[in-house]
Amino acid sequence: MTPTPRILYCHCAYAQIVPKEVKEAVLKKLCESNAAFDAVADLCEMSARRDPALKRLAEGGAVKIAACYPRAVKWLFHAAHADLAAEATEVLNMRVQSAAEVSAALFHPDLKPNLPAGKTAPPPASESPENEAREEMTNA
Repeated sequence: MTPTPRILYCHCAYAQIVPKEVKEAVLKKLCESNAAFDAVADLCEMSARRDPALKRLAEGGAVKIAACYPRAVKWLFHAAHADLAAEATEVLNMRVQSAAEVSAALFHPDLKPNLPAGKTAPPPASESPENEAREEMTNA
């Protein structure tokens, strides 16, 4: 029997690019579920610091990550020298999926790997959490 994938939730606290209502609804469902999960304040910030916790998370086996675009998440882990296993990682995109869709996928027992194939490269500006946050700050 395949072990249940771990769950990692990113609150996107600094970039603030994920709709607040989606983040809060997903986190509430996770807390109400009594399922084990790891929550981090911001994967972008952790990646920038090359936080060793990212390496532990990447090496821990199958994982479902509630964050943003799969390509961006892949790049953030790579930039921190903590590559994710493509065949064992599913990224749920809270920027474009509803809280109900993300929650349903997190609690579904099957893992649907969706990291993009190919070499690891930074995401295009349209998918980069860091660039979007910078634009929001300059437009404020």
